[in-house]
Amino acid sequence: MYVGLFKLTEKGASDIKGWPKRVEEAVRTWEAMGGKTIAVLATMGRYDMIVVGEAPSDEVTATFSAGIAANGNMTTESLRAFTMDECGAMLAKLP
Repeated sequence: MYVGLFKLTEKGASDIKGWPKRVEEAVRTWEAMGGKTIAVLATMGRYDMIVVGEAPSDEVTATFSAGIAANGNMTTESLRAFTMDECGAMLAKLP
């Protein structure tokens, strides 16, 4: 699971009305790359959008994020996320 943190650039903000359509296109691209979208949220504060999703690999997430950044409308930050069950299983392996 991954959490994507997105912030509009000056270029992206200059066409704010087109933002929802760009997000829909990005979600289609993400899913074509094997990703699954769990939530897309517009937010107030430090980031303009948070996306929660699943991907088959870190490479898919990194490639997708690079493509988003390359279009110049948003900056991206990706976080690898673990469910509490996954976290518990990892911690159970500690000596």
